[in-house]
Amino acid sequence: MAAIKLHRHALSGHSHRVELFLSILGLDAEIVDVDLASGAHKSAEFLAKNPLGQVPVLDDGALSLADSNAILVYLASQYDQSGRWLPKAPADAAEVQRFLSIAAGKVASGPAVARIINVFNTGMDPKGSIAVAHTILAQINDHLVAREWLATNSPTIADLANYAYIAHAPEGDVSLETYPHIKSWLQRIENLPGFVPMQASAVGLNA
Repeated sequence: MAAIKLHRHALSGHSHRVELFLSILGLDAEIVDVDLASGAHKSAEFLAKNPLGQVPVLDDGALSLADSNAILVYLASQYDQSGRWLPKAPADAAEVQRFLSIAAGKVASGPAVARIINVFNTGMDPKGSIAVAHTILAQINDHLVAREWLATNSPTIADLANYAYIAHAPEGDVSLETYPHIKSWLQRIENLPGFVPMQASAVGLNA
């Protein structure tokens, strides 16, 4: 039995970024699907792991860790001997943190929310999140004009943290057609050894 367990939901981009990094690092992990529809994430057992009742949660031996970006930092610090996924040079480390903040901020409130509205049929008005999505995507597209990766000259956890919700933005009626540099960046991530895709949903522009 694997020492590492990932408690996730297949349609969660936050879960996917951890699953993707585990695969890239070649770490053997047991995938535990959390049934959000039945409220498994609000059970006493799950809340003991993450009081916020959110996926993903990573168990590594006696350690139980919540928050997808925090998990990426842990995995890079604990298992990436190359040091490239979470560089220690101050300027590079700061750039990684900047894009982790973007993933948790504008990407989460923009393309992620727009997608959630469609995938889970929440009935919310998507206009605001779609507008936020296009604003941040335009900024990221401009950032990628003369570079291949978000934070440094090689892929880092910053790229993995931002990948899923941008790649699946069309599910939230957010087209990527006017963002060629983002599309090239997505392809570079998908070409990484160990890449695993996130489950697609036939909603929005993907319907």
